[in-house]
Parts: sequence; structure tokens; C-alpha cells
Amino acid sequence: MLTIKNLSFSYGSIQTLNSVDMEMETGKVTCILGRNGVGKTTLLKNIMGILKPSSESVIQIDEIELTTASRFTRRRSPMAPHLRAKLGLGYVPQGRQIFPRITVEENLKVALQGRRDRGRIIPGFVYDLFPVLKEMGGRMGGDLSGGQQQQLAIARALCGDPEILVLDEPTEGIQPNIIQQIGEILRQLVEERGMTVVLVEQYLDFVKEFGHNFYVLNRGRVVAEGETSELSDDIISKHLSV
Repeated sequence: MLTIKNLSFSYGSIQTLNSVDMEMETGKVTCILGRNGVGKTTLLKNIMGILKPSSESVIQIDEIELTTASRFTRRRSPMAPHLRAKLGLGYVPQGRQIFPRITVEENLKVALQGRRDRGRIIPGFVYDLFPVLKEMGGRMGGDLSGGQQQQLAIARALCGDPEILVLDEPTEGIQPNIIQQIGEILRQLVEERGMTVVLVEQYLDFVKEFGHNFYVLNRGRVVAEGETSELSDDIISKHLSV
């Protein structure tokens, strides 16, 4: 389980996250919702160690605390992103951020360096989930369509052998048929591999179909939470409608 307690973060004098508490259940899809600018991406970057939260914040996987990683370092300092990857965190950032000038296969092999088992072969199940990437293995990443690049970004994260997959708006700018494919793949990862998924998403139909639990952020605080079946019109109108 991924647990967040009292997470706060500021960009200078601007408080972006304020005493956020969340629990992402193992083997479930937890959706982080909210209007633009409420701190969703900042939250994910704190989970991944890209940003450093305030000193009283706690982020932990099961019993391992990431924000004061004395078990992994000789001083009480936040665990570095590459160590979080080795611990089992995989990250699909907003905007995909694949490498456009190397091949699809080379993009996937980049992630193998972070594997806990030091494997150097692209896992077969990744190509089973994304057969189009095997077909296009020799093509440059930049030559793929937006939807194919998103599939590549997810596949690259899976090559790192994560137990927890963190995705930032994976449906953004993607054609509907690939959105559905991505949802089915996430469902398969959860049901067949027991993976935990943390998902920032704006597309509510996707959330309701593939998510299990949700948290809504507004002005850096959690203002609503529950199972996705409880995502009511009232919550949507108050905190999510533009």
C-alpha cells in the first residue's frame, strides 16, 4: 500500500499541497481528480521524489518510508528517484516524455537499468500488452503517433518492473480507441498482476469505468474521497466542472 500522511509542498511562498492524506490500496486503481492547477502533478512528483515535500510529510510504501529514507542512506534524507524506482515505483509523466531520437526498442531498454532483478531483456508481457510496439521496434520514438507514444511511455515504465504504476493524465490528447485500450491494459495489470495504479485523470468516464477509488484535490487539500461509484454529480459540479 502507498500511504501519504500530512503531505505539504510549496513553490516558494505559494502553498501547493496542504496536509494531504491518502491511501492507495494494493491491487486497486486510485484516481486523483481536480481542476487544473490544484496540485495533482505536484503530488505525483512528490511521490516519485522529483520534488521534496515539507519536513513533516510522510510518504511510505508498506512499512518503508520514502521521505526519511534512513534505511537506504546514512543520513535522514528523502529517497532519491532512482531508489524509488528500484523499490517498485514506475512513472508515466504528463506529456509522455519519450525519447524521440532513439528507437522504440531503445526507449524500452532505457528502463531496464532501474530493474530490481537487473534484467536486461524487455519482458515478454510488455509486448503482449502492446504488440504494436514490437512491430515498430526499429522506428524512432518521434515518428509514432500521440497514442502510440503514450503506449510507449506506459510500456517503458512497465519494463522497470514496478509494483506501483503512477500515471499523469494518460488519456490527454489520445484518440478514443487507444484510451479504451489503455484502460483495459490497466485493468489487466491490476487483475492479473496485482499492480497498484495511481492515476491523475480529467476524463471522468474513464475514471468511472476503470477506477476503484478517488480523491479530489482543491486548493491543495483533499475535499472529497470514496469509491468511484460514489463520484456524484454534486462533487463534480462543486470541484470538477470548469
